[in-house]
Amino acid sequence: MADVLIAGGGPAGWALASACARSGLRVTLVAPTNTWPATYGMWLDETSVLPAGSRWVSARARGLAREYAVLDNESVLAACAHPGIEVVKARVAEMTATEACLADGEVLTAGMVFDATGVLGAVGRVEQTAYGVAVRATGVVRDGEAVFMDWRGSSQFGEPATFLYAVPLPDGRVLLEETCLAGRPGLGFAELRDRLHARLGPLDGPVERVRFPVDVPPPPRRAGGAIPFGAAAGFVHPATGFSLADTFRLAPAVASAFRGGDKAVRRVLWPVRARLVYRLRRRGLATLLSLTATEHEEFFDLFFALPERLQRAYLAGRTDLAGTAAAMAVMFAHAPAHLRRKMIIP
Repeated sequence: MADVLIAGGGPAGWALASACARSGLRVTLVAPTNTWPATYGMWLDETSVLPAGSRWVSARARGLAREYAVLDNESVLAACAHPGIEVVKARVAEMTATEACLADGEVLTAGMVFDATGVLGAVGRVEQTAYGVAVRATGVVRDGEAVFMDWRGSSQFGEPATFLYAVPLPDGRVLLEETCLAGRPGLGFAELRDRLHARLGPLDGPVERVRFPVDVPPPPRRAGGAIPFGAAAGFVHPATGFSLADTFRLAPAVASAFRGGDKAVRRVLWPVRARLVYRLRRRGLATLLSLTATEHEEFFDLFFALPERLQRAYLAGRTDLAGTAAAMAVMFAHAPAHLRRKMIIP
């Protein structure tokens, strides 16, 4: 019997499997495939959380002090591999705290079961959606440059607001993506495609479609059953959609807490400060949902004018309660009256 069974073969599943195996635990990872077709990124200064051997391509985000990194998925997946991980190519139908029932009826047991299968969209969820095309040549960004959130011109499309995201890919192409940061539900792919083409003209290349909820809450403190990890555990930042860096950062801590049992692991995943920060971030999400297209541009101009330390606190300070509160307070202090009203009562 394995010490740890992990359902899910995405970055969250492999990050946890790798960390557990390197700490000496016997690991079974169950997933129907071992490929990562999506584009994953994080801030360059966060890449230290990735396993040795991981590669990425980085670019300076236009208008920001920080550089952005887009992962070379194959290299990260290879870096996560470990002889202590047994891979079972199957789909998990049901999970308990110590068992995983596969789609074919086989039951696998382990000392602890983790659900790293992510979260699909659901009725009533706030979603982030995006439609992108990977192109070989573009005049949108220069070499070594990325566009993180370009809201300019989004008001021409009406509501809800969308922005352009443009980043270099490890294979030399550039991903040009029209993104709805948050919508209930998220904007559909056909509308996003039309907006992207209206913004940049016809584009020819492989298409990437993105849809995931950004309002998955932390699990209850005394929850039973399989332990969620990654997006399934509410790691997705409610106001940005980021989760990858936190996922890789927390995996070794979870592995270290394993011998303390279920309660110890859950405390590592969601300490009190992280839960309080999450509440503040959800407040920020509520404000975003209330903004018009023009107000989105105003709002993010204010945010990216914040001192870098406050930007970092809000974007990546998962347990930085003081920093997150300070970032929100400074935003409020500098916002015009019509934005302040929506920050108080979204």
